[in-house]
Amino acid sequence: MGASDSTLLGAQENRVGGGDVITTISQRSEKVDPILDNLKSLTVSRPILKSAPPRESSLTDILVRKALSSSSSKDTVDPQILVELFSIYREWQDTKAQDITTRQEDIENKIEVADALATKLLQRFNHSVSAMRTTSHHLSQVHGLQVELGELKGRLTEVINNCDSLCKRINSEGPESLRSTVTPFVLAPPESVSSKQEA
Repeated sequence: MGASDSTLLGAQENRVGGGDVITTISQRSEKVDPILDNLKSLTVSRPILKSAPPRESSLTDILVRKALSSSSSKDTVDPQILVELFSIYREWQDTKAQDITTRQEDIENKIEVADALATKLLQRFNHSVSAMRTTSHHLSQVHGLQVELGELKGRLTEVINNCDSLCKRINSEGPESLRSTVTPFVLAPPESVSSKQEA
């Protein structure tokens, strides 16, 4: 055995004897990292400019890039790529316009429903107000009716008292022919009144 083999065996014996053992796993994981998968799926797209950008000759040109005039610039944009960009923008604009139109229709429908509900509520409110006004007018007349009824009740009581006193006076001081026909006013019970009505 060589020196390296003996050293390796000695190290293995020391580790088996109770030292710390470091175990390495050489088996690869079967799971694929999604980021690496996405990076592998990337492709190089076509350049927008047909001609290559001008090469910087010095560090100053790299750090400070001077804008070339339009007349001296040789870079041109690929028209096919421009058409694709404009078509994508137009599709996006059409989609946004359709979304705005749909939202506007929904808002208009909600406004119509709210307007109809507001009209019905206003009609009911007006009907309630008119009913309350009629009830208030009737209630305002109740007090006058109560006053008139009280006056009529007082007058009727006075008339009944006068008739009662007159009947009593006829019974006490009147002729015999009238005493048998005139009786004083006496409140009759309801049973007698109902029996007289049935008869």
